[in-house]
Amino acid sequence: MKKIQLQHAKQLVRSFYNDLDMAEVAEIPAMMARHCSPNLLWRGYHPFDEISGPEAVAQAFWQPLRGALTRMQRRLDVFMAGENYYSDPGGIWVCSMGHLMGLFDRPWLNIAPTGKLVFLRYCAFHRVEGEQITETAMYFDIPHLMMQAGLHPFPPQTASHQVQPGPQTHDGVMFDAQDSAAGEQTLDLIQRMVTDLGTWQGALPLEEELARTWHDDMLWWGPAGIGATYTIERYAKQHSGPFRAGFTERSKTQHICRIGEGNFGGFFGWPNFTAVPSGGFMGMPATGKPGEFRVIDIYRRDGDKLAENWVFIDLLHFWKQQGVDILERMRQVGSPAMSTFQVPQGDLNT
Repeated sequence: MKKIQLQHAKQLVRSFYNDLDMAEVAEIPAMMARHCSPNLLWRGYHPFDEISGPEAVAQAFWQPLRGALTRMQRRLDVFMAGENYYSDPGGIWVCSMGHLMGLFDRPWLNIAPTGKLVFLRYCAFHRVEGEQITETAMYFDIPHLMMQAGLHPFPPQTASHQVQPGPQTHDGVMFDAQDSAAGEQTLDLIQRMVTDLGTWQGALPLEEELARTWHDDMLWWGPAGIGATYTIERYAKQHSGPFRAGFTERSKTQHICRIGEGNFGGFFGWPNFTAVPSGGFMGMPATGKPGEFRVIDIYRRDGDKLAENWVFIDLLHFWKQQGVDILERMRQVGSPAMSTFQVPQGDLNT
């Protein structure tokens, strides 16, 4: 019965995507109203945040984006479904991850168009109840698109800027039913990894801690501003180590949804956790202000360890909490040549 429910939810979301991607821009509000609950709760990255109702989501997000990216395509890398690990809110969720690709022909969020091909990397979780989508978390890497448009919203990354590929194994798009035991194994491994992460400053050295749940040749596909990195050693040096050293007072991890299917799994929170930048972050000085981290993580399991991780972090929201509005600074400085990200001392105290 559970497999039937999962497959039904997958098919509903696939139909929604097909209709959304094929609709004319003017048709999108009505199309979304057919597939989504009138009380749809939609969570997106800054500056969109929480939006209620399908027509409002269409008008605020989808219509401007579709108007900016001519002949937009959805390019899936992961598609999966599962029953929420958490009973509150519970339910069946469908997750997709990949890129929205198009010709950047008109401005979007005051980002000047290039007339060239661009990719907006995204990940979305949809809660399906009956014949409708009732809740969506859709996270997208706006700074990644900004960098493709020739802007420099952040200092040089500690890792590598990439247009990120899908799974090395090319098996993340799971339209067909999967072995339920495999999904349970993936969820269990993710749970063990999150438990280790929750210790923050554990008894083991960082690389030894990571080796408990990660393959040595792990791939970590991080957001623009941090970048991608490869192997436990480089991940520890190029992201995890500096990140842990840069923050204190990290709250406990809070997730709204966590699912797994086959060798893939993932989660999101709103926020996942809060922490205080006390040692500097992304080349910027410490602010001492608590900041929220809205994050989606998608994982690929290989045997008894994790092999790949795609990470979405709302850095625009985080930095605005620190007194820096990246989008507004870009608008003021202009395009395409935006100056290197610097925070005047006064901004740190606003």
